[in-house]
Amino acid sequence: MAYFEGCHCLADRRQSSILYSILKNDNQTEQHARSPGVVLQQQACSCGSKKKVALRCPQTTCKAASAVLVKTLKFVKNVPCFRELPAEDQLLLVRSSWAPLLVLGMAQDRVDFETTETPEPSMLQRILTSGQDRRDQSDQGVSLADIHGIKAFLTKCWGLDISTKEYAYLKGAVLFNPDLDGLQCQHYIYGLQSEAHQALNEYVKMIHREGPTRFVKLFIALSMLRSINANVVAELFFRPVIGTVNMEELLLEMFYGKQ
Repeated sequence: MAYFEGCHCLADRRQSSILYSILKNDNQTEQHARSPGVVLQQQACSCGSKKKVALRCPQTTCKAASAVLVKTLKFVKNVPCFRELPAEDQLLLVRSSWAPLLVLGMAQDRVDFETTETPEPSMLQRILTSGQDRRDQSDQGVSLADIHGIKAFLTKCWGLDISTKEYAYLKGAVLFNPDLDGLQCQHYIYGLQSEAHQALNEYVKMIHREGPTRFVKLFIALSMLRSINANVVAELFFRPVIGTVNMEELLLEMFYGKQ
């Protein structure tokens, strides 16, 4: 992959604008809806949200999530204005956005999942492991509260019946995050995110009668992604099949190939 030296904030953006780039990549095929999983019900007490859960069918769900991740990274690589960014900015953006982009892709592909509670250590296990490092046991699974966050976002997206182009613009808004520390082309990236928001707004006004109302609903859905933790996504959808792994290393290998 060729990189450009320095920042291209003042470069000619006719062929690299977010509108041009994302529309060029909006031919992703929307998959048929899968059978929805059982929606987790709210717990009556606050302690319920602290319970640890894991995927009920990890092989199936993790395979689907991995396919979405591959598709997501391919989408990112095919955006011309992303490829024009310095390598350092590319890495920062990918590290920051892979998890929300993955969940957004799962919403688009209708990937649902079911969970089951992870068993609590027995009294005998607690006694035998007393004083020992039990992080492996305590870290298994994710909290029910985190599952609620992911499920709520998926349900929100499916309720809005988001189109392929709307998903593409949303992905652009998530990918080009100008609030990251260390960006060389921060102003340029801010402009790209603004273009994504504007393109989404214009598309909604053109296609949907409710116009501003729908745009606000899409923006609310987008804001829900901020509460989804990347470590939770990695633990839930990748650890069951590949074990403890450095997601950044995995992403680099998938994105750039072995160096």
